[in-house]
Amino acid sequence: MRIARVTGTVTATVKEAELTGKTLLIVDVEDGRGKVLTPALVAVDTCAAGVGDLVLLAEGSAARLPAALAGAPVDAAAVAVIDRVDLAD
Repeated sequence: MRIARVTGTVTATVKEAELTGKTLLIVDVEDGRGKVLTPALVAVDTCAAGVGDLVLLAEGSAARLPAALAGAPVDAAAVAVIDRVDLAD
């Protein structure tokens, strides 16, 4: 899993049936200090995240494990809203 910040949303009116009703987020993968490592990934929202929220991002086959995404063609899913990141100095 990786840390990501929600920067926007994607609207797709024509899509795979399993994605109907799912919110698609644009996220930037960040390191623990907020430096962007990978910009502009699309992730399915499973935790009601909003723009500016820091989220825990599951990728690959782990992204399809939440019950709401079983069988969906998903490569990334926001699975938790992060309250705080603490780093050792």
